[in-house]
Amino acid sequence: MDSFGSDFSSGAGSGKMDTGSIMEQVKVQIAVANAQELLQRMTDKCFKKCIGKPGGTLDNSEQKCIAMCMDRYMDAWNTVSRAYNSRLQKERARI
Repeated sequence: MDSFGSDFSSGAGSGKMDTGSIMEQVKVQIAVANAQELLQRMTDKCFKKCIGKPGGTLDNSEQKCIAMCMDRYMDAWNTVSRAYNSRLQKERARI
């Protein structure tokens, strides 16, 4: 975050803000935040579903459950993302 703040403030101080660069930084930060949220949600849901008694290691059935849960979660995420992007493109085409 420091690099973003310092880039922004230095651009503002010189009177020239590169809005394209700032927008690109914001897009990258949003993408990183979305990926972190996806990973956190997937971890929470799959842990609750697959781990009965937390311990030092995962047994074979827990490992398989976690792998399958994460695969299904990612498949569902990708399906929803494609549908959402398709809907956005159709809406933009109408405008």
